Amino acid sequence: MDPRAGFVYTIGMTPKDITLAEKLAEAAGEAIRPLFRAKFDQESKSDSTPVTEADRAAEAAMRKIIETECPEDGIIGEEYGTINEGASRQWVLDPIDGTTSFIAGRPIFGTLIALMQDGWPVIGIIDQPIARERWVGVVGRPTTFNGSAAKSARCRDLKDAVLATTTPHQFDEHDAEHFMGLASKVAPRKIIYGGDCYNYGLVASGHVDVVCEAGLMLHDYAALAPIVDGAGGMMCDWNGEPLHAETDGHVLAIGDQARVDDVLEAIACHH
Repeated sequence: MDPRAGFVYTIGMTPKDITLAEKLAEAAGEAIRPLFRAKFDQESKSDSTPVTEADRAAEAAMRKIIETECPEDGIIGEEYGTINEGASRQWVLDPIDGTTSFIAGRPIFGTLIALMQDGWPVIGIIDQPIARERWVGVVGRPTTFNGSAAKSARCRDLKDAVLATTTPHQFDEHDAEHFMGLASKVAPRKIIYGGDCYNYGLVASGHVDVVCEAGLMLHDYAALAPIVDGAGGMMCDWNGEPLHAETDGHVLAIGDQARVDDVLEAIACHH
């Protein structure tokens, strides 16, 4: 079932959970800010992606809070793995989404925090700790940006859309063909690269119209769906299905729901 279709997925979620999610964002930001554009340890993980002491410190700070305040909840973290795997409530943490941008001193990375209920995301936060920008999405409520309502933009035609993806190198040959099917419907000078999770916040705030990505992990996308959906847009996979714990990592964010069919048709054009 799609969590947008009813209230059942908010069972077990309370206002305290939203407060806790923001507390986690504050803790992560406090760990990250002193290391931004400073000297820090870094290394490559087994998949060749970079990790820094800021990633690890931020996740450790968040995990400590959850383990203290909600010891029965599960945690799925990018850096320190999973605990309480069978719990119906799972906190999904990506301490720095966009570690390369962090390393390069570009403040377009973000901390991603999601609460999932029975495999569906019900709370999501994108926190940019340097600019101190924060998007908060909660199923059944309007998304906020720094405390004020966020609203995605209307887009009359894909040729008018701003399309974003983090990097074309994330697509394999097959996925690249599908992405180019979508890109061909957009003005070339309205395609932007880079941005990671920040692009999805920009969709929620009405500055970017479409984001298309592949190869994402749960910690990369779980927080994003409540944010984009709550701003009036839609997040789905490349087949138009809502995002959940078993989504295969092919992800779309579309600011104007009236353009969903156009986007799906464009991305499927090479089948």
